[in-house]
This record gives sequence, C-alpha cells and structure tokens, in this order.
Amino acid sequence: MSTDRSQMTSDDLEIEKKRLVWHSRRGMKELDCLLVPFVNDVYDDLSVEDQAKYRDLLDNQDPDLFTLFMRTSRSSNADLQYMVDMILERVQPS
Repeated sequence: MSTDRSQMTSDDLEIEKKRLVWHSRRGMKELDCLLVPFVNDVYDDLSVEDQAKYRDLLDNQDPDLFTLFMRTSRSSNADLQYMVDMILERVQPS
C-alpha cells in the first residue's frame, strides 16, 4: 500500500480502504469484532502516523494479536501496544 496519501486519488483511497477492511478480517471472530469496526469507523479519522501504526499492526500473526487484545500479554513494540490500547479503548471505554 502506498504510504504517500497526499498523492493518492479518491479512487486510490477507496481501494486502500477496501484492502484494509479485507486484511482486518482475520478469521478469528474475536479479532474480527475488534478490527473490522475499527477500520470502518475510526481509521479515516486517525493521523497519518496512527494509520501507519494500524497497517503495521495488521502484519502481526493472529495468535500474537489475540494475546495482546485479550490482555494476557503486552508488546515490547510501543507503537503496536499503543494501537492495541487505542482499539480496546474504542470498544471498552473507561
């Protein structure tokens, strides 16, 4: 996916969004219930930096993401943990 969104047309942005939705569908219901609504409802409003962090999050394996989202472990990658916390906060606000 292109990282220079300023050069992307509206069609390019729509295609990128569809790819993100597809990649957010993980095959684990627990992850799908967190990631798909997040990408649909929140992604467009994130900063460019946070959008990049979300795309990086999608590069992780499902079992690793599952343990992070179930809070049975924390990531040593600060950006990844930041994004996990953000997603969980959207689902389970304090």
